[in-house]
Amino acid sequence: MIKDKRFTLKNYWSPTPKSMRKLGDAMVAATAIIATGGAWQYDTLRDVFTPKEIRWAIAITIAACAIGKFLTNFFKDNEEEKKP
Repeated sequence: MIKDKRFTLKNYWSPTPKSMRKLGDAMVAATAIIATGGAWQYDTLRDVFTPKEIRWAIAITIAACAIGKFLTNFFKDNEEEKKP
């Protein structure tokens, strides 16, 4: 039996493989930590960066993770029997 993960648009509504769900959830957790840390340490970061740069960094982090989490929904486990 051959197991692999296929990425196609029609797989969006198919069950997402466990490994892809773990990856997506890890991305969301990382974003939450980074964005919360950036917001919490805003006064300290303001000494190094401009407020606009800080907002952009936080926004890019959140957007990248949201897009990554969304893309993991397009994976599906494909199991095909290997024919001799």
